[in-house]
Amino acid sequence: MIFLVFSSSLNAQDTLSSDELFINARTAAFDEDDYPKAIRITKQALEISPDYADIRIFLGRLYTWTDEVEMARKEFDRVIKKSPGYEDAHLAYGYLEYWNDNPKKALEVVQPGIDKNPDSKGLMMLKAKILNNLERFTEANTTLDELLAFHPNYSEARAFSQTIKNLSSKNQIGVDYDFVYFDERFSDPWHLGSISYGRATALGSVTGRFNYANRFTTNGVQFEVDAYPRISDTFYAYVSGGISENGGIFPRYRAGFSLYANLPKSFEADAGFRFLSFSKSTWIYTASVGKYYSNYWFNLRTYLTPSNNSLSKSISLTVRYYLAGADDFLSLRIGTGLSPDRPENYILYNDDNDIIGTIKQEDLKSSNINLGYRKSINKTNIFSIDLSAENQEYKLDQKGYQFTIGAGYTKRF
Repeated sequence: MIFLVFSSSLNAQDTLSSDELFINARTAAFDEDDYPKAIRITKQALEISPDYADIRIFLGRLYTWTDEVEMARKEFDRVIKKSPGYEDAHLAYGYLEYWNDNPKKALEVVQPGIDKNPDSKGLMMLKAKILNNLERFTEANTTLDELLAFHPNYSEARAFSQTIKNLSSKNQIGVDYDFVYFDERFSDPWHLGSISYGRATALGSVTGRFNYANRFTTNGVQFEVDAYPRISDTFYAYVSGGISENGGIFPRYRAGFSLYANLPKSFEADAGFRFLSFSKSTWIYTASVGKYYSNYWFNLRTYLTPSNNSLSKSISLTVRYYLAGADDFLSLRIGTGLSPDRPENYILYNDDNDIIGTIKQEDLKSSNINLGYRKSINKTNIFSIDLSAENQEYKLDQKGYQFTIGAGYTKRF
């Protein structure tokens, strides 16, 4: 009886079609986590249909997952020779080489697949990752722009494009100007301007910036440096420092640090601190979480400022709608409380400034809204304009509106 049952089982297995065996092999691999069994069944399916490309690619993937790299290469090569440009074969083969630290070989494998399938999401995204690994950032950014032209709602590509955009050009110069008008608080408007120069380095982008401000009819200048060092494909950092001779217009010293993480599902997060030093020093802690979804980017950020057994809280929500590449978008930001990353708020952290008043900054109430537009021309000329309104409490139970219009230009080369 045992012999009859065993023989019947073998006969049943022998009578299965290649498609049915393919299903069984996938079940063994994904549901049972039994790769050796999946390989045996896949080979049986190929005995029936030796030119079944999808089954042979699956066998190559099984070899990839079990570190049988040479066996995997043979299977992928066989499919590509039989069917040049077969998208899934180039994708699986490309990832094999990419995961095994052979980016140049991976690029050789992927490019013929793209030539046959120019709108392939998987192949174009893999090519961008490979070029990033090779530190060919300009080409990686161009590849992502082409990919987003075909698939503008591709969130993963959108997030990756933001990560490498500042590395796609060796140099960039920028000028910015803000005009701030007050309806009640001050009789004279404020003028804020900056000139910057940035350069992509092996460690990440570094930018030096010279800031000018005219507040209370008094001039002040500040010099600061921002850097975004790359730690890995997942992590990068923001490191910033500034110094000023006029401690009443700018903080005498300022510093900032945040650690950023690119997370799965097009999420990102960061946490860090900001430091402002007038006659007294203030530490502000910040954290945010962001998400790319279709053409949108959502970011929720908070600033926490501890002081004298109290805690000042600021929160803002930013939404961007991307019109094309990483430098083409409309933005909306709404928030409450003070942000130390906005230069017009620096002096509100100066408790000794008599013009501002003696109220502690953690007690100030404010709400704000900002609209922005950013546009790139030929990818190297970036123009921006921002409009914002803020209802700011500057003394106890006394509020006033401040309106800001800002414009900027950046040239990459």
